[in-house]
This record gives sequence, structure tokens and C-alpha cells, in this order.
Amino acid sequence: MKQELTITVPTKWSAVSLEKYLKMRKDMETYKDNDEAVYAVLFYHLCNVDAPTINKLDIETYTAIQNDLSKFMQNTEYPLQQFIKIDGKEYGFEPNLSQMAYGAYVDLGKYENLTIDDKWCEVMSILYRPVTKKIGLSYQIETYNGVINPEIFLNVDMEVHFGALGFFISLLQDCQKGILKYLRETGEIPTNILTILEKNGNLTLPSIH
Repeated sequence: MKQELTITVPTKWSAVSLEKYLKMRKDMETYKDNDEAVYAVLFYHLCNVDAPTINKLDIETYTAIQNDLSKFMQNTEYPLQQFIKIDGKEYGFEPNLSQMAYGAYVDLGKYENLTIDDKWCEVMSILYRPVTKKIGLSYQIETYNGVINPEIFLNVDMEVHFGALGFFISLLQDCQKGILKYLRETGEIPTNILTILEKNGNLTLPSIH
């Protein structure tokens, strides 16, 4: 008797938590030199399909799932979500980075790379804090007190995380453009300006990949 198998293939990053993403990336890095193994990792983490089951799939089904996964994974550009809910509580993104508490700046500066890795949820815990007040389009969040609670962000979906990371990438690019424009206007462009900007951009640029 032929056995039916139902496979759920995600089409958006909102279906993938940070915890699942990090486990998947770790396994992908382990098998990065083997394309077949990498897709087996994707099938396992994203579709809950293990290797023995993959081997039973017909080539048409396997190729269709493979294409669907490749298509949705290429899209990691999402807008910053100012508000998110975790366990029924509303959290807001730091409303004014220029007025961020000094302690938050110091703690963020401890991370060599702003990229989605094992330390990323700590960064999110600094930037997203419980909302205390909303007035029209303005809002306030809890004052940063140095307490980091990263675990709660492991279950937050990747659209939120990609949106926050994309915000910093855009901020970096805008800053670089602004610096170049200012230096051109003043005529004070160092000969190694591109090297300088590239070095300063190393905080976020690796995360684009």
C-alpha cells in the first residue's frame, strides 16, 4: 500500500524562529562543501523531513521543494518592526539611537560583528525593551538597566531579526554616503577613504551574506 506523506514547506521567514535558523546555519556550515548535504539540512530544519524520507521522494517532488526553499530563502529584506509581541508583552525598538543610554552603547560596542549569530539575541535584548507609554506615533520603552534577557528572542521569527539587521545595514550605507558627500564638499578626501569606510563597515557588512 502506498503511503501518503504531507510535507509543509515554509514560504516566508516568519515561519522560522531564530533558534531554528541558528541550528540550521550551524549544520549548513558543517556541510558547506557538499551541496546535497546542505539541502538535506534545509529539508530537515525547515520541512521536518529527515534523510531516509528524502531518499523516498520522487525526483519531481524533491526538485519542487528544493526550488521553493531556494526561492523564499533568497528574500531577507524586511522592514524594521518597531513593535513586536513576546509572550503577550509588547516590546519596542529603541526609539532614538542618538539618545540611547550610555550603558546600551557600551554594551553594544562589546560585539565585534553585528550579524545574526549566537550573540545576536543579546543585541536584540538591548534594542528591544518593553513599551511603557504610547502617545500618537511616539512611544517610550523601559530605561536600559544593563540586564540582558536574550533567551526570549530565540523564539521570535526571522522577519523581525532580518528587519532589525537590515536597519543597521541601511544606516551604515547612509552614513558612508554622508561622509563621502561631506568630504567631497570640503575637498578633504583621504587617499585611503575607501579602505577606511570598508574597515568601519566590517561591523555589519559580513551579515549581508
